[in-house]
Amino acid sequence: MTTALGEKIKAIIRANGPISITDYFSLCLADPQHGYYKTREPFGRAGDFVTAPEVSQLFGEMIGVFMVHAWQRHGTPADIRLVEIGPGRGTMMADMLRVIAKLALPLYDTMSVHLVETSERLQGFQRQTLEAHGDKIAWHSDFDDVPAGFTLLAANELFDAIPIRQFVRTANGFRERTVGLDASDELAFTAGVASLDPALLPDGPFPPIGTIFEIAPARQAVMTTIGDRLAAHGGTALVIDYGHMATGFGDTLQAVRMHEYDPPLDHPGEADLTSHVDFQHLAETALASGLHINGCCHQGDFLIGLGLLERAAALGRDQDAATQDGIRAAAERLAGAGEGKMGELFKVLAVSSPAIDLMPFRQVR
Repeated sequence: MTTALGEKIKAIIRANGPISITDYFSLCLADPQHGYYKTREPFGRAGDFVTAPEVSQLFGEMIGVFMVHAWQRHGTPADIRLVEIGPGRGTMMADMLRVIAKLALPLYDTMSVHLVETSERLQGFQRQTLEAHGDKIAWHSDFDDVPAGFTLLAANELFDAIPIRQFVRTANGFRERTVGLDASDELAFTAGVASLDPALLPDGPFPPIGTIFEIAPARQAVMTTIGDRLAAHGGTALVIDYGHMATGFGDTLQAVRMHEYDPPLDHPGEADLTSHVDFQHLAETALASGLHINGCCHQGDFLIGLGLLERAAALGRDQDAATQDGIRAAAERLAGAGEGKMGELFKVLAVSSPAIDLMPFRQVR
């Protein structure tokens, strides 16, 4: 089955030749007429996927606890900017703010909140969700528009939606993977002419023909922008996403449509397109900006280390059995270990300037 965006992409390829994975990824998500984020409501049960803040208030509450802790470790500075990039429907920020106001009223009273959001439609949801906080909250379409100053920043499932480049090992070394047309005039993966600097490859033997290697210059650029801000003005950033802790080979480009995996070329514009985040590379990028790496761990270890289970027990106290079961199931979904569970699949990276020790990361010296 073809889609309106699929036909548009085929026309582009007929006119100009195959397009890069980066361009395909960008068109699928952000094409002004047919892009996934421009036309659909991706979140929640009616959408194509459920993000952690939509699973339970516990998630955003633990992020709020972490931000209060980071603020305290930094020496309780005044005039903080609390920033979220890609805030979805505002659910996580609402849960964070509730906890910050409860645990650290001086922080809540003196900070300003900044949401970096390019979608006017999502901004509308966020305004409704965060109505109670009034003019404390400002919206920006670009991170560079957030006023300079000490920053506490959260980015949940931001980097996975930033386009990647893919290279495929051929008989002539690595060549950029592109999207072209096959003999039936359908979208198909092909190998282009651009090659890869071998210095970017992980150490070890050259992999077999057909092996995919991914790089993400656009993700690196975002991390550098965040890193430069923290290095200049101080603060801590928390990045949460699914991905791997060590750079390696493999094709992680995936599409999700109606809560099911979908071949990435099958429904352009009608499926969410993502790929796994290389946390080793993000950490190296932050180091290059002069930041301190507080740590990188599984989401489950992070949430449990901040008190998820205790908070879940408190939430369930005096509730009926069905409510308690729901809370337990949500905690298990967020923090459960094992193949394919969010607690293991998702990783958490914290970086700061100046260097401070932060819970729950075990400091490796």
